[in-house]
This record gives sequence, structure tokens and C-alpha cells, in this order.
Amino acid sequence: MQTLGRTQANRWRVSATSADLVRTPLPPVPVTVVAEPKTITLDLARTAMVVVDMQNDFCHPDGWLASIGVDVTPARAPIGPLQRLLPKLRAASVPIVWVNWGNRPDQLNLSPCLLHVYNPTGTGTGLGDPLPNGAHVLEKDSWAAAIVDELAPEPSDIQVDKMRMSGFWDTPLDSILRQLGVTTLLFAGVNSDQCVLATLMDANFLGYDTILVDDCAATTSPPYCAEATRYNVRTCFGFVLHSPSLLESLP
Repeated sequence: MQTLGRTQANRWRVSATSADLVRTPLPPVPVTVVAEPKTITLDLARTAMVVVDMQNDFCHPDGWLASIGVDVTPARAPIGPLQRLLPKLRAASVPIVWVNWGNRPDQLNLSPCLLHVYNPTGTGTGLGDPLPNGAHVLEKDSWAAAIVDELAPEPSDIQVDKMRMSGFWDTPLDSILRQLGVTTLLFAGVNSDQCVLATLMDANFLGYDTILVDDCAATTSPPYCAEATRYNVRTCFGFVLHSPSLLESLP
């Protein structure tokens, strides 16, 4: 018989005369991690790491936010922790999913209300507009939308383009995670109170277990926004942990 399906978690076996629809269960890989509001045990075999918007326009000194006067130093804070954590997760066969803002060059996926958020007067530099370096703000496949060099993805990683605060709207993210057999999501990236939180909340609404990796997420918003995000996650949407605790638990 031949197999149909790209992932171990979701495959059939077929021949010309029969189809075996029984999926082979993934052997669990449980690890226990100190978190808030309580210690958790998660199954690495059903876990993925979702890294949101660690892109030049948000995190690079020559990117969009810096060009409009935003101090991107906080947005760069997750780079070091992610450099330490991601290789260990890959070694444990945990998928790394990069969810990145990527506008169409013709901007047909950007509504006026979305454009208004970032260019309220219509005269500033907003989504899709040119930057002094020639790139267009968060345009798909451009330098502006690329992941920062320090976190260059591996070939085995998965990349998903989004064009909303949430990574689940108008994207294949949910379909990809379900094909992988994932039920638990670790979240990192920027901004923690905006795109990270919106994606985490939608994941929670879709039934995923949601965990914020606090030192791997950051925001250029005032500090109280980050604190409110932590509070909301640990109170309403799941758990908050720090990467050293997770690293200690990895096999």
C-alpha cells in the first residue's frame, strides 16, 4: 500500500482496492515546565512554536518602525532568547512556524480600516508605502518583510504570511497546524500586546492550548501593555513561561 499525506500525524494508506483511514498515533513526549499560573506538562509531539513578526520592518534599525521614530530596541530583545531556544526545539522535532506580515504588492488584501491604523492622516508612511531605503512597508518577499538575519529560518521551518493582527485570518495557519497534529502552541515575537496576543487569542478560540514564552516576546508599546498581556494570557487564555524553564525540560 502507498501513503497519502505529508505529515506523520495525518496519513492514509491506500491501494487500488482499499483505503486504510486509521492514523498511527504519535507517541507522546511529555515534558513538565514551571509556568504561570501553574506548572504544566505538555506533549512535545503535539506542540509547535509560533514566532510572530520578527521582521526587519518591526525589529531592524533601518526598518519601518525605526523610520517613523519608534525605538525598536525592545522589539530586538527576543532575538537572543530565540537564538538559544529554537535550535533546541528543532532538535526535539517541535515545528517552528514563522507567522509574518506580508502585504500583496497591489495591496488588495488591505482594507481602508486596516490602512488607517498605521496611517491615520493618509499622508504618513503606512502599510505598502515606500521607505527611504526603497523597500515597501511589509510587502511580501521584500527586505522589509523578511525575518531579521539573526533568526534566519531553517529549511525545515514553516512560513505563513498574514495581513491582519491575527495570524489565523485569511491564512492557512490553522490547516497547517491540524495537518501536523498540533494541539499546543508556544507563542513568541512582536508585538506581544498586538499581533502575538491576537494570534494567541484566536488559537485559544479555535481550541488550541496556548502558552506565551514571555522572554521571547516583546512590544514597543508602554510597559503596562506587556503586563496587561501577561495578565490576560495567564488569567483567560492559557499560560506564561520563560524560555530557561522550557530549555531545562527539553530532552
